[in-house]
Amino acid sequence: MNASAQKPARLWNARSIAILTGAWALLQLSGIWSPGLLDDVDSIYIEIARQMLLRHNYVTPYIDGIRFFDKPPLMYWMAAASIRIFGAHDWAARLPLAISVLILILATYALGNRLFRGRTPAQSSDRAGFYAGLALATAIGPYLYTRFYIPDILIALWMTLGVHCFLIAIDRARNHASTLAPSLGFAAIMALNVLTKGLIGAVFPIGFVILYLVFIKQLRLAAKLHLIAGTLIFLIIAAPWHVLAALQNPAIPMPPGLGLPAHAGWAWFYLYNEHIARFFGTRIPHDYGQTPRWLFWLYAAIWIFPWTAFLPGAVAEHTRALRDKFAANKETALTLILWPLLVLSFFTIASRQEYYSIPAFPALALLAGGLLAHADIDPIYGQRNAARHSALKWSAWLLVPLTTLVAIICGCFAITAPHPAPGTDLSTLLSNNPDLYNLSLGHLFDLTGAAMGLFRGPLAAVAIGMLAVGIFSYLLRRLGARYAANLALAAGMVIILLAAHQALVHFNPILGSKDLALAIQRTQQPGDLILVDGELTSGSTLLFYTQQPAHFINGRVNGLWFGSFWPDAPAIFEDEASLRRLWPTQHRIFLLTYNPAQRTSDLVPLAPMHTLASAGGKTILTNFAQ
Repeated sequence: MNASAQKPARLWNARSIAILTGAWALLQLSGIWSPGLLDDVDSIYIEIARQMLLRHNYVTPYIDGIRFFDKPPLMYWMAAASIRIFGAHDWAARLPLAISVLILILATYALGNRLFRGRTPAQSSDRAGFYAGLALATAIGPYLYTRFYIPDILIALWMTLGVHCFLIAIDRARNHASTLAPSLGFAAIMALNVLTKGLIGAVFPIGFVILYLVFIKQLRLAAKLHLIAGTLIFLIIAAPWHVLAALQNPAIPMPPGLGLPAHAGWAWFYLYNEHIARFFGTRIPHDYGQTPRWLFWLYAAIWIFPWTAFLPGAVAEHTRALRDKFAANKETALTLILWPLLVLSFFTIASRQEYYSIPAFPALALLAGGLLAHADIDPIYGQRNAARHSALKWSAWLLVPLTTLVAIICGCFAITAPHPAPGTDLSTLLSNNPDLYNLSLGHLFDLTGAAMGLFRGPLAAVAIGMLAVGIFSYLLRRLGARYAANLALAAGMVIILLAAHQALVHFNPILGSKDLALAIQRTQQPGDLILVDGELTSGSTLLFYTQQPAHFINGRVNGLWFGSFWPDAPAIFEDEASLRRLWPTQHRIFLLTYNPAQRTSDLVPLAPMHTLASAGGKTILTNFAQ
């Protein structure tokens, strides 16, 4: 049979999809069952979703009876829908995010097939998309930042789908075919983006489209993208919630002397304070950290590790294509250079946290996947495969030494770390660095050599995984088994990330309060009062797991602060004086505190005190005998 009679290669390969889905199931689906929710945004967002169901109010987010205007509602709606179907379980709330990751992996795979179509041999026609999907499934950042319920991975999904729709529309416009469907799809996806994380959901896709058309000198093609119809679709999806939120929460008088306008409501807080003021770093209250610019870019490289090793060669290849006006892959190069550069540059100028680079991850994965796919192509006799050389070189000079060093360190800790006594609470072995807790991974700096003894299993697994990522995959690559080398690299990362999950399970009593909440739930009676010694983030998991309101001692700050000014806000804020009045009353009180010794000294003279449970450096004190 001659080549012309052969069937064309199918871009969607069943084996590739099975491997990608398997990696997702191992890392994402299996991880929704444990550990418990984390105190802070993880449990706050999910508790807001649960309270939406209780209040039958899907416009104004509430937590503990207080309005909470920080974010738009799509993440709440997703969790609420899953809780409505499966019940108020933490795994049910996490399920929509896990499914979104699978869709992102497959969307990246599909976009990779489109961008690199015809540039790989028939037997590996989906390799670029497959490697890109594998990179997203197994890189550090996409995994870590789906361990808690935040919207940023969804921004990456909408960006991927939006770019794909735009590229389809541009191709159809050039071929004088209808662009209606992809144009309306782009508008609908952008609306979902805005409902996920606000105006940034429009800035990135619109910025990408304009810059792309300007660069290819075809700005006139914008007229063929059904701008009026697209705008209508965008408004139909995105506008109703914004209008209803403004109507339900009009401006009210604000107390003087706090830096607030005389009158403020949802519109001021959400549209100005949460967007413009945050961009310039002047948001009130300033309850978030600020990552230095150089560290933000370094984090972006770390989060896509180990696939970072293949970015230098890919960036060099695509940069050359952009300079060569006759390059066949010019628009693929433009897409994959412009996309991450737009995201990273925006947050270089604006306020930034260490994970704000997430919307760039699919493009970085596609850059790495494209280079690895090109490395699989056998070169014409006498020519040099630059992609193959780059992949081998950076594996040797970056992956092998770095992963070997990490493997040695983890292996040494796994062998030599002191054995803690049975039942040792991890919190007693940690240092304390409160200045770093505004960072999403700030508690990692609390780890000490003594604490490593509680992580022997995960440390040993990381050591093994690092050897697979580095030395083993490099040897396979050097022997010419490049596909196997990339699978070995991904398999090593699966081991490492599963070990990270197990470590997070061990660390959870520090970061969350599920066990303490369940201890309260087992003895709780109607009319009992739950107190948290501090602000909402000090014990927000108690709200979800006990499904009861809580009061906060000296906690009228940060997340609950602005909503507490509404006249219908419940009186949930206590101070030292009100705590002393409440403790000796007939109310059964559960007090979560980080300082039981001090609270015992304060309250024992007023009424008896008993310890209900302790974990992770936190204690539940009660004023009744069990």
